[in-house]
Amino acid sequence: MSTRAPRARLMWLVVALFAFLHWDFWLWDDATLWLGFLPAGLGYHALYSLAAGALWLVFIRVAWPAHVEEWANRKPEEPQ
Repeated sequence: MSTRAPRARLMWLVVALFAFLHWDFWLWDDATLWLGFLPAGLGYHALYSLAAGALWLVFIRVAWPAHVEEWANRKPEEPQ
């Protein structure tokens, strides 16, 4: 069994959590303004987008398949 399997499962759980958090049903009726001008739902999604970008950056650093980089950097004359 691969040593990456437990980490991959954890990553899929985090993706599922982020999918759930994207729905933000708890802010649908919230009329408050953040910083005096930003609707709560829009502010939440701005923060959510930044967190999602950071999450994908972590995923790329942790789980990017090395064989893809090796294939892309291989010189044409090298055997496969």
